[in-house]
Amino acid sequence: MPRAAIYARFSTDLQNEKSVDDQVALCRAYCAREGLTPVVRFQDKARSGASIFGRDGLIDLMAQAKTKSFDVVVVEALDRLSRDMEDLAGIHKRLSFAGVEIRAVHDGKADTVMVGLRGLVGQLFREDGAKKVRRGMMGVVRSGRHAGGRAYGYRPRPGVKGELEVIESEAAVVRRIFADYANGRPPREIAGSLNREGVEPPRGDKWNASTINGNAARGNGIIFNELYAGRIVWNKVRMVKDPETGRRVSRANDRSERTTMEADHLRIVDQETWERAQSLKAAKAQLASTSKRRPPHLLSGLLRCASCGSGMSVHDRSESGRVRIRCSTVRESGTCDNTSRIRLERIERAVLDGMRAKLNDPELIKAYVKAYNDERQRLAGDAIRNRAKTEARLEEAQRELDRAIQNLIKGRLSDDEADAILPKLRAERDTKREELAACESVPKVIALHPAALAQYAATVDGLHQTLADHAHAADDRGDLVRDFRQLVHSVIVGQPSKNGEIPVKVNGRLAALIGGDLFPQNVGVNVVAEEGLEPPTRGL
Repeated sequence: MPRAAIYARFSTDLQNEKSVDDQVALCRAYCAREGLTPVVRFQDKARSGASIFGRDGLIDLMAQAKTKSFDVVVVEALDRLSRDMEDLAGIHKRLSFAGVEIRAVHDGKADTVMVGLRGLVGQLFREDGAKKVRRGMMGVVRSGRHAGGRAYGYRPRPGVKGELEVIESEAAVVRRIFADYANGRPPREIAGSLNREGVEPPRGDKWNASTINGNAARGNGIIFNELYAGRIVWNKVRMVKDPETGRRVSRANDRSERTTMEADHLRIVDQETWERAQSLKAAKAQLASTSKRRPPHLLSGLLRCASCGSGMSVHDRSESGRVRIRCSTVRESGTCDNTSRIRLERIERAVLDGMRAKLNDPELIKAYVKAYNDERQRLAGDAIRNRAKTEARLEEAQRELDRAIQNLIKGRLSDDEADAILPKLRAERDTKREELAACESVPKVIALHPAALAQYAATVDGLHQTLADHAHAADDRGDLVRDFRQLVHSVIVGQPSKNGEIPVKVNGRLAALIGGDLFPQNVGVNVVAEEGLEPPTRGL
């Protein structure tokens, strides 16, 4: 008697688990009538038929079919195997190649025509069901109820489906965020204040600027959530399934596709504050990315602690009003031993003095460029000599990647396994491609031109001359900071010595000189900031 494998599946965890047992009983009765011997059973509980990904039972069935463990697969109906036309046709093709029949209790033996028709009907049924669910949710919104997930500041009303009520403690946080933002406070500072005060965030363990900023196209985030202005908005995004991975991906819908209903009883933020916040958001959206957040100081974002490598930021001001910096790790976690507070002005002056004194030397720059050219020639020579080996490794890397993708598509590789394997294989392939491209390209020799050196020296001198009043020169500060950042990669600040001297290392860029990519090695300039240590301010 032919050996039979029974497969059963139900779609969601809202369905009765006995559905699997009922399907198996029906299939066993069919086997008895048709003279088949059930030898193995496969099942997938609460798994959609829209994709083969994540269905361990189906994957095991396909794997055992190759070992001739059974002759027939019996299902209640073909849509138990899949409700996707492409997937059902692929399953039928692979099982047929393995010499395994598919039989459905209600339809008999599956052939190409039946698979095509049932695949089409199953997919249409699934898509039609999704449309009906969306229609029902639209009706919920039109009735003034909420059809989305939990929103910060609200909770479901007990015993009333779809209706929300305001949580006053969270609503107070929302009002505070809107008031601070409307008054010009950046989201990053707002999030930092909430974290320091221990205010519980909507999700996760801390507030982030993105939690407040959100996304205008998707209408999410605190600032863009119209529910706070007393409007229920539904259908902001739609979920589509990636056919390559089986994962659901969200995509923003156009505003014309959204459904909006007034719900003034859910308003948390007054209309004036809401409009001020939205106007501010709209104004910032029109700015160039470089204008949205101008560095407040010449070295903002460039300072690094020599002890731990973390950034250094403004800590406070001295009694004389001068800005002092400190290691960020000391402030955030206290795990760095560089606890000194240092005058920013001293570091700025030391950096520019050192750049003017040492980087103006053409011989220094030429030495770095020569080293760069020599190294490029050496690496290119090695690559050309190893061209054949590189081509072979590239072909092998591509084959391994193709095999992994095929295994994923056929269900032999799980999503978690694919997430771990595919990025490594792609990275290896891309590395080999770059190595092969290096074999084919002629090394570019960089030459220094007198005009470039003169412009570089003028830039350094100009930066030094405007240092004294750069913080107060609103018209010049943007150009100053932009020019400076073309020359400096980072500034490493060490701990003050006993005599008050602070070791500072400037890591510079040579892109401004050579007009190309960043130099592979930064130009290191060691300088000393004298009298930079500020005694603690009384009362701090």
